[in-house]
Amino acid sequence: MFTNKPRGTQDILPGEVEKWQFVEKVARDVCRRFNYQEIRTPIFEHTELFARGVGETTDIVEKEMYTFTDRGERSLTLRPEGTAGVVRSFVENKLYGLPQQPTKLYYIGPMFRYERPQAGRDRQFVQFGIESLGSDQPSVDAEVLALAMTFLTEVGVRDHSLEINSVGCPTCRPVYREHLMHYLADKKDELCKDCQSRYERNPMRILDCKADRDKVQDAPVMIDHLCDACRTHFDRLQEHLDDFAIPYTVNAHIVRGLDYYTRTAFEIIVDGSTIIGGGRYNGLVSELGGPETAGIGFGCGVSRVLITLDNQKVELPLEQTLDVYVVALGEAADRKAVSLLQEMRVAGLSAEKDYLARGMKAQLKSADRLQAKQVVILGDDELAQGVANVKDMASGEQIAVPLPELTEKLQMRKG
Repeated sequence: MFTNKPRGTQDILPGEVEKWQFVEKVARDVCRRFNYQEIRTPIFEHTELFARGVGETTDIVEKEMYTFTDRGERSLTLRPEGTAGVVRSFVENKLYGLPQQPTKLYYIGPMFRYERPQAGRDRQFVQFGIESLGSDQPSVDAEVLALAMTFLTEVGVRDHSLEINSVGCPTCRPVYREHLMHYLADKKDELCKDCQSRYERNPMRILDCKADRDKVQDAPVMIDHLCDACRTHFDRLQEHLDDFAIPYTVNAHIVRGLDYYTRTAFEIIVDGSTIIGGGRYNGLVSELGGPETAGIGFGCGVSRVLITLDNQKVELPLEQTLDVYVVALGEAADRKAVSLLQEMRVAGLSAEKDYLARGMKAQLKSADRLQAKQVVILGDDELAQGVANVKDMASGEQIAVPLPELTEKLQMRKG
C-alpha cells in the first residue's frame, strides 16, 4: 500500500533522530581533528562505475544494486557504497592535482542495496566513511585505523576489537591465486553456485562466502604468499599500531567483499559482528581513469552503530530540552507571546508556546513534557504592569522581569 514505507527502509522519527544526529556529530568532529574534509557525491551514478570500481563478481554488483534506465537510455544505479563515487569525483575534479596531498575526505549519506532486510541491514541505509587518496605509506593505514577506533570510542561503543590482514598486490596475488585454485579444484563441485562461478573469475572471493566458509577453512592464505614489498608494508603497519597502543589481531581470513582491495584489509568487530570494515585500494583510481594513486578508507553503517549502542545500554548525552516555554493567558497575551517567541529565537534561544488555546494547567503540562528549563507566564495583569513572570523549572524560583529586558534576562539565566 502507498501508505506503508517500502520494505527495507525506515522512518527516523523525532526522539530517535537525535541519536542519529549525535553519532553524525561525533563522526564529523573526529574527522575534523584528523584533518578530513567532507565530500558530497550524487546518490546515483552511471552503472559502469560500480561494475568497474566495486567489481563484477561481487555480491553487490551481481545481486544487490538498484539499477534503472533513464529517459536518455542511460543505465544508472543508486549508490550501493561510497568509495567508488568519491574516487570518481577525485578523478573528475582532478583533486590529485591539489598541492596538499594526500587528499583526505569523509562522507555521510544514504546508500542502497537490495538484500534481505534484518537488524542493522536495510535496503536504504546511512553510511559514514572516509577515504585517504595519494599516499601508500603504512602510517596512513595506521591513521585510518586510529580514526575508526577513535570514532567508536567517542561515540560510546565498548569492547570493539580490530582485526587486520594483507590481501597482497598485483605482484604477489597471481602466485597465490594459483595455489588457491589448486586447493579448490577438488572442492569445486561442493561449493555453492555463486562460488562455482567465481572459481575462474575471482577465486579469492570464495573465502568471503558465508555459505562455504567451513569448507575452505584450511585453504592457503594470502598472508603466507606476500611479496617483500607487501610484507614490509604490513610489518610497518603493525609497528605503527603498536606505537599508537592500539590492540589488534592478525586474521588471515579477512578478504572483504569488494574487488578493489589491495594490501591492508581490516574489520572492527563488536559482539561477533563487523561494525566497520575497509582497506587499501591502490589500483582503483587508475581503474576509473585517473593516474596511479594509492588509496585507503572504511565504511560504517550508522544504524549498526546505534543498534550496538542500544544493545550495550549506552546512554547518549542528548540535548533534548527546551530553553523557554511561554504560557500565554488571554488574546492580548497570546499576541504578545508570538512576537516574544520570534525575539527569543532570533537571539538563539529554543522557545515554544501553546497553539491550541488551552488553559494554564494544560500549558504547564506541555512545558513539562518538553522539558522546558524556564517558563514565561504572561497574562492581562502582567501586560498591564509591563512584566512577565519567569519560573526556573529546576529550582522553582520565580521572578518578575520587565518585558523589554525579558530576552536578555532569559539568555543570562540559560548560562
